Formats: sequence, C-alpha cells, structure tokens
Amino acid sequence: MPATLLHTHRVEKPWGRHDLGFGFEDAARDGDPIGEIWFQEPGDTTPDLLIKYLFTGQKLSVQVHPDDEQAHARGLPRGKDECWTILAARPDSTIALGPKAPITAEKLRADAQDGSIEGDLDWVPVKAGDFYYAPSGTIHAIGGGLTLIEVQQNSETTYRLYDYGSDRELHLDDGVAVSHLTPYQPIVSPGAAGEGRDILVEGPKFVLERWSGGEHPVRLDEGQTGWIVPISGSGSVAGVAFKAGECVTVTGDETVTTSADADLLFAYPGTRRR
Repeated sequence: MPATLLHTHRVEKPWGRHDLGFGFEDAARDGDPIGEIWFQEPGDTTPDLLIKYLFTGQKLSVQVHPDDEQAHARGLPRGKDECWTILAARPDSTIALGPKAPITAEKLRADAQDGSIEGDLDWVPVKAGDFYYAPSGTIHAIGGGLTLIEVQQNSETTYRLYDYGSDRELHLDDGVAVSHLTPYQPIVSPGAAGEGRDILVEGPKFVLERWSGGEHPVRLDEGQTGWIVPISGSGSVAGVAFKAGECVTVTGDETVTTSADADLLFAYPGTRRR
C-alpha cells in the first residue's frame, strides 16, 4: 500500500505526565503518567526509523547511544542518531548536550558514579520551536517540562550513565566507551527548500523536513519509506486521512494534501529526496 496509518502505542514512564495535548487524550489522573507515544507499523516489521512523542515531567537519565559500527560489533542492527523537535516547554526547561569542556574517560566514569556528571554537562535552555540533532555518541539528558517529537534510527540500545540515584542499571563500561568526550557541536539546518518546506537535518542517517499547510509532492526511491507526522491540522495522502496525534507512512510518488493550518514533519532515511 502506498500509505499506511500507523498504530499508536502509549508507554507509561515514572517521569511522564498526565497532560498531553497535541491531538492526544490526557492520561487518567488515577493512572500512571505517559512518557512516550510510539507509532508502529502493523505486523512484525523493523523499519529504519522510529517516531515518538515524549512528555517529560522530570529529567530523564544521562545516557548515550552507540553508532552503527559500534552496534554492529555487538551484533545489533544499527546505532542511534536522534533528533528532537520541541513543541512545548516550561520556562525552566533544559536539555543536556555533551560536556561543557573536554573530559577524560576516567573522569566521566568517576563523575557518573558520584553524581557530579550533572555539573559536567552543558544544560541548554529550550523553548517551543527549537530543534536539536544528537549524533550517536552524544552524552545527553532530556529535561522535565517538555513536549517533543523524537525522530531516531530504529534502535533502543541505550547506555545509561547516571540516573539521579535510582536503582536502575547503569552501563558505565559500554557508555564511557562510546561517549564523545568533547563539547557538542550543533548542526546547521539547511533551512528553506521551497514554499512551506524547511529542511531541519539532511543525513547522514535520515532527513527531517517541516512543512506548513498546502500540497506537498513526495517522490521516494524504490524501497524507501517516508513518515508524515502532523503536529496540527489534518490532511490526506493516497486516500489515507490523518490528523494531529497520528502518523502515516508513504512510499513511491504521491501528493500530501493538508489543511491551511497544518504544521507537520516529514522524515525519511538517507539523504534528501530528488
């Protein structure tokens, strides 16, 4: 099928929230908070990308992910580059991206063990509309009070370096081994690529575009899949309707038609489409 509406999967997390918004029903106040919402294809599939919403009430653990080569050495299918489009943020919300200054592996390990790693990291203030790309190897922690869309390579391999004194398992050997020990270098987004179309990141693992309302032609190579993620508004592609809080995959050559008030992301693996 040229277009498929994906299943929605809610994931309860202790650091999550009950107030969701953005097309989702709020979680019941007497239930566990929701931290993530995943979009999954029907059946037993392993797509290249995974799309999630995150709703953070508290800081997430300090963590890091391996790259493709490091993952393959462990028999894993791929590493994990990821990026975050910030939809909403409290005034005090932050994200940690890499160390503030170069750090040795020995100090990183020691500071992860005694908790002083929090002071080593570069905690940057974030607001709605911000975009961050975190290549594999970037030490990071997503702060509380955020609603964001995460686009990532489809891998759940996470090495946890620090978790604020909780009893969850840490992965110091693996985490320190793959961590970048120098300050994070942000990417420069390519920017406008036509009316109503901005390129947020262009490869090497995936491309992410942000579109406004109107018609958007899609021309994907054979075997390539694109993910349409409406933040607001509604639309359709290849006879499949979608609205905020949903996600649709598309293949081949199609036209995505959206309402005038639409704001959406379009992701696909590799480099920019023709």
